[in-house]
Amino acid sequence: MAVVNVLNTKAEKVSETELNETVFNVPVKPSVLHEVVTMQLANRRAGSAAVKHRSDVRGSRRKLFKQKGTGRARRGDIKSPLLRGGGSVFGPDPRSYAYKVPKKVRRLALKMALSTKLQSENLMVLDAFSLEEIKTKAFVSVLDTLGVSNVLIVTDDKDPRLVLSSRNVPKVKVMPTEGLNVYDILKFEKLVLIQSSIEKIEGRLLS
Repeated sequence: MAVVNVLNTKAEKVSETELNETVFNVPVKPSVLHEVVTMQLANRRAGSAAVKHRSDVRGSRRKLFKQKGTGRARRGDIKSPLLRGGGSVFGPDPRSYAYKVPKKVRRLALKMALSTKLQSENLMVLDAFSLEEIKTKAFVSVLDTLGVSNVLIVTDDKDPRLVLSSRNVPKVKVMPTEGLNVYDILKFEKLVLIQSSIEKIEGRLLS
């Protein structure tokens, strides 16, 4: 078991807690992390790029001029791809870029991401992070006291006051344990876990 200090919002040590080594201290394989992060980013792609094909362009279907006898190239209707304003032939259509990697690989990657934060000493545990009101100034003051700026804060449940107080602060994100993912853990320099969220994280990854 890995033992880490538990701090309060004044950066004072109040106790210690044990982290399960099968979750927070596993060998890290960059290839596994890369595979899962690539999947997450692909799943976030809108896939909404689109063009108008011949059938989508507005215009008459009347033949522009007769087939023979004019000396000009033969023409169909005004929506021909060869004419200005006509339909596109091989342009993109809306599509989904989403795909999945095996559940065991996703779970392993999440353990590895958590392990990288612990091994690099970028993981911090707080006993609680509660605000009396929605106040960005109070939230930033706590971060300054803890000495963190680029940080992902993980709570056991969704805290509206904490979320609303942090949403305008750059390089800061607050999320419940249900939303914890590899990309966000690796994106932010520091990972702050509320002590009550550790049990939920371990339960999710050891089940």
